Amino acid sequence: MPDLSNQRRLAAAILKCGEGRVWIDPASQEELADAVTRSDVRSAIKAGVIRRLPVRGTSRARARRHASEVARGRHSGPGSRRGTPSARVPHKERWMRRIRPQRALLRELREAKKITPAVYREFYRRAKGGMFRSRAHLLANLRLGGHLPEEKR
Repeated sequence: MPDLSNQRRLAAAILKCGEGRVWIDPASQEELADAVTRSDVRSAIKAGVIRRLPVRGTSRARARRHASEVARGRHSGPGSRRGTPSARVPHKERWMRRIRPQRALLRELREAKKITPAVYREFYRRAKGGMFRSRAHLLANLRLGGHLPEEKR
């Protein structure tokens, strides 16, 4: 296998591309070893023995796959997080997600006459004070206080 680095360099200059994009026909390597001048290389290009390869771009396949996984909720572990928990979900947003179901539950129970307006008002105030972690926690406290009957399991 002859050393064709000089021919490759000349071809790159003629084809106006990098040496990595110069394709040399493996079957014609012996004859190309004799091509030492620019005109020899030019005639080899004309004959199709030397060609310029197309530009290789960066494949977006991996990026697209990653983006689709992120859309499905993957790759969101602690190592991928930037910013504090309150930057990702603001305090107010977390509060709204917690308080709205609690208030809806209290309203529902009052309208169904399962709790009195006085109990509604008391627990509404407690909810506003942030006493309950969740809707389930509020229900548990209503049962503990004897305001609701125990549920049969």
